[in-house]
Amino acid sequence: MKILLTGANGYIGTRLLPRLIEEGHEVYALVRSRYRIETPKKFQSQLHIIEADLLNPSSLLKIPDDIAAAYYLVHSMSYSQKFSELEARSAKNFVSRLENTQAKQIIYLSGLSNEAHLSRHLTSRKKVGEILKMGKVPVTILMAGIIIGSGSASFEIIRDLVEKLPVMIAPKWLNKLTQPIAVRDVLTYLTLILGNSACFNQSFEIGGPDVMSYKDLLLKLAKIRGLKRKIYPVPVLTPRLSSYWLFFVTSTSFSLARFLVESLMNNVICKENRITSLFPRKLLSYEEAVKLAFTRIEEDWVPSSWKDTLSGTTLNPDLSIYVQVPRFGILSDKRRIPFCCPIEQVQKRIWSLGGDRGWLAMNWAWKLRGFLDKLVGGIGLRRGRTHPTRLKVGDALDFWRVLLADEKNRRLLLYAEMKLPGEAWLEFEIIPHETGGALKQTASFRPNGVWGRFYWYSLYPFHALIFSQLAKRIAKG
Repeated sequence: MKILLTGANGYIGTRLLPRLIEEGHEVYALVRSRYRIETPKKFQSQLHIIEADLLNPSSLLKIPDDIAAAYYLVHSMSYSQKFSELEARSAKNFVSRLENTQAKQIIYLSGLSNEAHLSRHLTSRKKVGEILKMGKVPVTILMAGIIIGSGSASFEIIRDLVEKLPVMIAPKWLNKLTQPIAVRDVLTYLTLILGNSACFNQSFEIGGPDVMSYKDLLLKLAKIRGLKRKIYPVPVLTPRLSSYWLFFVTSTSFSLARFLVESLMNNVICKENRITSLFPRKLLSYEEAVKLAFTRIEEDWVPSSWKDTLSGTTLNPDLSIYVQVPRFGILSDKRRIPFCCPIEQVQKRIWSLGGDRGWLAMNWAWKLRGFLDKLVGGIGLRRGRTHPTRLKVGDALDFWRVLLADEKNRRLLLYAEMKLPGEAWLEFEIIPHETGGALKQTASFRPNGVWGRFYWYSLYPFHALIFSQLAKRIAKG
């Protein structure tokens, strides 16, 4: 079966893609930038990349006419105040194109929205579902609350809170009820409903076997991790203060924290379970889902993470436009350090920078810069990295974004996502020699006006020391 998969490089799409291929389907993955999706050799005969933008109707003409079904897994957590309008436009363009294909089913993953007063995010997701249903192609909607799995935003935020705070003075919404579901069960449902006529023009609420408060979610994870935690909900934390609370304590961005808090103000539980009569199966409990997530983390097998999504950033999804560092109007710090050790050792040190390992030299200074970035509304260092040694284009790396990770030519290029009066790049390149090689490290900054130049020159003595020490530690260990 020919399947169109939108959001193929998102958290769910990245995990659903191999499942569809393993079941024998031919998948057309729609992404805004082909640089952000990997195509393993074993999948190449069944996987086709479509580079298109749902906000650009003409680009959707690349979608084949003979697709049999389509997954709609895109949504926005952007900074834009017009995110609801953008989501609606994307859905309308999608429906318009799908009506001119042979598609017999659209599958949409939405949020649980069975309360009278919904957050802006859930209201927008509900509206998208209504737009999809207005088309001629039958629609199947799955509505989920908190999804638990390695790399999911919900899981990582819960984990952050539990592991960093022995005592929590928390918002009163921690007493609201939720029904978490394991990402494995979400993926199973997404494949089971594919092509099933009993699911056409139907909406299903999906949740795991446990209904519990957000407070219980935290305490249960603490117990699983062998940690003693105390939580004291108080009524004085407003939604905005709650958002700042999540923002400063966890690795989430402020925009994501705001959307999450707005969504958590209501009970998020299933009010029907019709899908279980169609597909009777045992679902993972919250405890089982958490333990499985930690197993995947310990095995360094996290296929996708919310940290790597471009939603909530101001970057253009086509990261290729940032790859060419400008030649003019640039201030730079260049280092070239020869070394005699095996090139592979130096390359491994480069590819392992950041995250839990830190930045090798003056790590306290990097942490301080991350803290200051958080204070002014930036992302800070807590975002870390998805894998300790592997990097690919689009990955988050602390407050950097990976633009190029060319292992063959030994070149890594990073772009700064911290709050800056300009743009910044950090590049590492290994130049082989007969007796070893040389590390070429370049920090580039394109200032934005007078303030940008003042920023660079006022901090240059510190940058010079930090970048000098970093290059030496990478080259010589």
